[in-house]
Amino acid sequence: MMDVKSIGDAYLTFLEAGDVENILSLFSDNGMVVSPLYGSKPASQFYRELQADTENSTITRNGLFLEEQQHRIALLFMYEWTLINGDVSTFDVVDILEFDSQNKIVKLTIIYDTMVTRRLKEDLRQNN
Repeated sequence: MMDVKSIGDAYLTFLEAGDVENILSLFSDNGMVVSPLYGSKPASQFYRELQADTENSTITRNGLFLEEQQHRIALLFMYEWTLINGDVSTFDVVDILEFDSQNKIVKLTIIYDTMVTRRLKEDLRQNN
Protein backbone atom coordinates (compact mmCIF):
# COMPACT_ATOMS: atom_id res chain seq x y z
CA MET A 1 0.00 0.00 0.00
CA MET A 2 1.39 3.41 -0.98
CA ASP A 3 1.71 6.06 1.70
CA VAL A 4 -0.41 9.20 1.34
CA LYS A 5 2.53 11.39 0.29
CA SER A 6 3.29 9.00 -2.59
CA ILE A 7 -0.38 9.00 -3.53
CA GLY A 8 -0.39 12.81 -3.61
CA ASP A 9 2.66 12.81 -5.87
CA ALA A 10 1.15 10.16 -8.15
CA TYR A 11 -2.13 12.09 -8.27
CA LEU A 12 -0.44 15.25 -9.56
CA THR A 13 1.57 13.26 -12.12
CA PHE A 14 -1.58 11.55 -13.41
CA LEU A 15 -3.56 14.82 -13.39
CA GLU A 16 -0.95 16.61 -15.46
CA ALA A 17 -0.88 13.70 -17.94
CA GLY A 18 -4.69 13.56 -18.16
CA ASP A 19 -4.51 9.89 -17.13
CA VAL A 20 -8.07 9.41 -15.87
CA GLU A 21 -7.83 5.65 -15.32
CA ASN A 22 -4.79 5.96 -13.06
CA ILE A 23 -6.32 8.91 -11.22
CA LEU A 24 -9.45 6.86 -10.54
CA SER A 25 -7.33 3.95 -9.28
CA LEU A 26 -6.29 6.21 -6.37
CA PHE A 27 -9.94 6.71 -5.28
CA SER A 28 -12.23 4.48 -3.28
CA ASP A 29 -15.22 3.09 -5.19
CA ASN A 30 -17.44 5.85 -3.81
CA GLY A 31 -14.80 8.61 -3.96
CA MET A 32 -16.12 12.14 -4.42
CA VAL A 33 -14.69 15.38 -5.80
CA VAL A 34 -15.86 18.79 -4.64
CA SER A 35 -14.97 21.41 -7.25
CA PRO A 36 -15.84 25.11 -7.29
CA LEU A 37 -16.32 24.88 -11.07
CA TYR A 38 -17.96 21.48 -11.59
CA GLY A 39 -19.75 21.01 -8.27
CA SER A 40 -19.77 17.92 -6.06
CA LYS A 41 -19.82 14.63 -7.95
CA PRO A 42 -18.40 11.13 -8.08
CA ALA A 43 -14.71 11.09 -9.00
CA SER A 44 -15.33 9.08 -12.18
CA GLN A 45 -17.82 11.66 -13.46
CA PHE A 46 -15.70 14.66 -12.47
CA TYR A 47 -12.50 13.46 -14.15
CA ARG A 48 -14.27 12.42 -17.34
CA GLU A 49 -15.89 15.87 -17.58
CA LEU A 50 -12.57 17.56 -16.87
CA GLN A 51 -10.87 15.42 -19.52
CA ALA A 52 -13.56 16.35 -22.08
CA ASP A 53 -12.88 20.07 -21.45
CA THR A 54 -9.07 19.81 -21.40
CA GLU A 55 -6.55 20.01 -24.23
CA ASN A 56 -3.52 20.16 -21.94
CA SER A 57 -2.47 20.89 -18.38
CA THR A 58 0.80 21.78 -16.73
CA ILE A 59 1.39 21.56 -13.01
CA THR A 60 4.02 23.34 -10.94
CA ARG A 61 4.23 21.75 -7.50
CA ASN A 62 4.56 24.15 -4.57
CA GLY A 63 4.04 21.99 -1.50
CA LEU A 64 2.51 18.99 0.19
CA PHE A 65 1.13 19.29 3.71
CA LEU A 66 0.38 16.21 5.81
CA GLU A 67 -2.21 15.97 8.59
CA GLU A 68 -1.44 12.55 10.02
CA GLN A 69 -4.14 12.63 12.72
CA GLN A 70 -6.84 13.48 10.18
CA HIS A 71 -5.49 11.10 7.51
CA ARG A 72 -5.44 13.79 4.85
CA ILE A 73 -3.01 15.86 2.83
CA ALA A 74 -3.15 19.20 1.08
CA LEU A 75 -1.41 19.71 -2.26
CA LEU A 76 -0.45 23.23 -3.28
CA PHE A 77 0.29 23.75 -6.97
CA MET A 78 -0.03 26.11 -9.91
CA TYR A 79 -2.28 24.71 -12.62
CA GLU A 80 -2.02 25.89 -16.21
CA TRP A 81 -5.17 24.62 -17.87
CA THR A 82 -5.61 24.73 -21.64
CA LEU A 83 -9.22 24.14 -22.59
CA ILE A 84 -10.19 22.33 -25.78
CA ASN A 85 -10.89 25.65 -27.52
CA GLY A 86 -7.33 26.86 -26.81
CA ASP A 87 -8.16 29.27 -23.96
CA VAL A 88 -5.65 29.10 -21.11
CA SER A 89 -6.20 29.76 -17.42
CA THR A 90 -3.38 29.66 -14.86
CA PHE A 91 -4.16 29.65 -11.16
CA ASP A 92 -2.94 28.49 -7.76
CA VAL A 93 -4.79 25.50 -6.34
CA VAL A 94 -5.07 23.68 -3.04
CA ASP A 95 -6.40 20.14 -3.29
CA ILE A 96 -7.31 18.49 0.01
CA LEU A 97 -7.27 14.69 -0.18
CA GLU A 98 -9.01 12.66 2.53
CA PHE A 99 -8.18 8.95 2.77
CA ASP A 100 -9.81 5.79 4.08
CA SER A 101 -7.97 3.10 6.06
CA GLN A 102 -6.70 1.54 2.80
CA ASN A 103 -5.17 4.88 1.67
CA LYS A 104 -7.76 5.32 -1.04
CA ILE A 105 -9.05 8.86 -1.63
CA VAL A 106 -12.62 9.16 -0.36
CA LYS A 107 -12.94 12.90 -0.90
CA LEU A 108 -10.94 15.47 -2.82
CA THR A 109 -11.81 19.13 -2.28
CA ILE A 110 -10.45 21.64 -4.79
CA ILE A 111 -9.93 25.24 -3.69
CA TYR A 112 -9.02 28.10 -6.06
CA ASP A 113 -10.23 31.47 -7.32
CA THR A 114 -12.56 30.69 -10.24
CA MET A 115 -13.26 34.22 -11.49
CA VAL A 116 -11.33 33.91 -14.79
CA THR A 117 -11.70 30.16 -15.19
CA ARG A 118 -15.48 30.20 -14.75
CA ARG A 119 -15.82 32.71 -17.61
CA LEU A 120 -13.58 30.63 -19.88
CA LYS A 121 -15.54 27.46 -19.14
CA GLU A 122 -18.85 29.27 -19.79
CA ASP A 123 -17.45 30.55 -23.11
CA LEU A 124 -16.45 26.99 -23.98
CA ARG A 125 -19.98 25.71 -23.32
CA GLN A 126 -21.60 28.51 -25.37
CA ASN A 127 -19.35 27.92 -28.40
CA ASN A 128 -19.76 24.12 -28.53
